[in-house]
Order: sequence, then structure tokens, then C-alpha cells
Amino acid sequence: MQPIHSIQVLRALAAFMVAIHHVQPDAAVVAQRFGLSFTRNDLLPWMAGVDIFFVVSGFIMVHASQELFGREGASVAFLKRRLARIVPLYWAMTTLFLLVALFIPAVLNSGAPSLAQILASYLFWPVLSTQGLAQPVYSLGWTLNYEMLFYVLFAAGLALPARWTLPAITAVLVLMVAAGTLAGPLPLPFGFWSEPIVLEFAAGMGIAVLRRKGLRLHGALRVAVAVAGVGVLLAAAHLPGADGPWSSVLWRGGAAVLLMLAAACGREGIVAPRPVRALAVVGDASYALYLVHPFVIRGMREVALRIGLASPALYIVLALAGAVLAALLVYRFFEKPATRLVRRWIGG
Repeated sequence: MQPIHSIQVLRALAAFMVAIHHVQPDAAVVAQRFGLSFTRNDLLPWMAGVDIFFVVSGFIMVHASQELFGREGASVAFLKRRLARIVPLYWAMTTLFLLVALFIPAVLNSGAPSLAQILASYLFWPVLSTQGLAQPVYSLGWTLNYEMLFYVLFAAGLALPARWTLPAITAVLVLMVAAGTLAGPLPLPFGFWSEPIVLEFAAGMGIAVLRRKGLRLHGALRVAVAVAGVGVLLAAAHLPGADGPWSSVLWRGGAAVLLMLAAACGREGIVAPRPVRALAVVGDASYALYLVHPFVIRGMREVALRIGLASPALYIVLALAGAVLAALLVYRFFEKPATRLVRRWIGG
């Protein structure tokens, strides 16, 4: 199935937002080393990139798996595809993180994990980290623990008659969140899985259904929806309490839904302009950008400190540019070949 360029652009922007969030504390360290001042830029709630990813994921699972609905063996086929896509790079980055923790622990912000925490990380199972948070050894993997939950539910839904697949998945997500809200706090892993953010997967699935039923936004309306999404993000960055479990779903998730509607429900058959195609290439590598950027950011920080780069602004530019370049290289020379190889191994 042909990728939708505007969605790839949205994925690129989502990953870049997360990178902007993570580069700023390191820029503050650079500034402090050289006696300079540094003020965070929170024009947008940068971690809303995760909310965008979740809505996009809900959409993509429906859009890219339409031929599996109602098909015998669909559940297994779906899981094989997702495992081949997600596991190789995440396991590689987790292993790299553990190697850095072993040989250069001073550059990390976490303690030494236990064997149980390491095993749970590789298995996408939510446990408490050494910092007391429900996240894996490589902390960015907390989003993938949610993704894997969604994939398992989606695979189970594919075992049902086609007309029941999406309603059943949505119902389970809603019931899980309701249980966590009404009876919580629940113990792990249920306390993690029942967070309201999982409803963003259902929102993405809903947008895919609307697109399949023919919803299209043309011209000024599409632009207005996108602008509204950005406006909601701007508001979320400056409203007190907008980062709570439910308020973040309302504000950041709501913005993600608007942006996804604008991206997914545009006109068909239009040749994308060159800048859009260029951003779409970064979108292809957005998974790599999400997982690779912390290594580049921290590595560039150490380089900046050693060479005397007394400019936090220049450090940010170089670190983000390096992260994008590294992501493109990792996508081209590791992620794609590894995905193909695993699919051959498991027959996906």
C-alpha cells in the first residue's frame, strides 16, 4: 500500500518534537559548563509528539491491514509483521544502552538495572525502573510497551468477524481505562495499560474508518483543521495542569486527532511538492529518529564539552541535525535490512 506523504511528514514532526524535548536539558549542561544562561523553549508541549505517534499508529494499523480483516490466520500474520518491524531496532538500541551503562555509566542518568528489569524490557512488559517509574531499561521504550499492548489487542480483534474487529478493540481499550480510573491505582502491568493515553489508538482507528468511508477535507477546510491542531498544542503548552493523564489526552491528544485528520483525509492523487517528499523521507525513518536521537544528543554533548563549544544554541542545531542524519543512516543500513531478515526468518 502506498504511504500517504502527509502522514509521513506528521511522523517526522512528531519524532523531531520529542528530540527537541530531550536536547534541551543537555543544552543547559553545555551552557552551565561555560557559564552561560539557557532558558528552555516550551513554545509547544514537545512530548505531544508521542500523542501524535499513538494516533498515527491507530490509523496505520487499520489502513495498512485492511486485507487481513476477516481472513484466516490474520492474527498471526499481523503479529509477525509488527514484530519484524518493531523488535530488531528496539532490541538493538536497548542492547546499546546496556553497553553504554556498562562501560560509560557516567554519561547516563540512571542506575544499574536488575536482570528482571532487563528481561522485562526486551519483552515489552511494564515494570518499575531503577528510578521508580513504569518504564523499561531504555526509557524511551515506555511508548513501545503501549504499542505492543495495542498490537496484541489488534491481533486478537482480527480473529473476530471483520465487522466486530474495531468495535471489540475499542471496547477493550475503553474498559481498561475505565477500570483504571474507577478502581485505580491498579498494580502493574494493569496500572500502566489502563492509562487514558491508550484511547489515542482508538481515535486513530476511528480516523481510518472515516477515511475509508470517504471523508475528505479539501482546500481551506483542511488547512483550518491543521491550524486548529497547532492552536490546541500552543494552548496546551501554556495551560496549567494540561499535562495530567486526562488533560493531556484532551489537549495533546485532541491536537493530534486534528493534525491526523488534516494529514490523512486530504485529496487523492496530488503529486507532493519536493519539500514534502523530503520530510516524508525523514518520516520513513521516524522510528529510528525516535530511538536513536538520545544517543546522538548525549554524544554530541560530550563532544561539545570537550572541544569547548560555548554555544548551547549551536549545540542544539548540531545535535538535532546529527540525530536526523543518524536516523536516516540507521533506517537505510540497519532497520530496513533487519526487518526484511526477520520477516524471512519468521515467515511474515
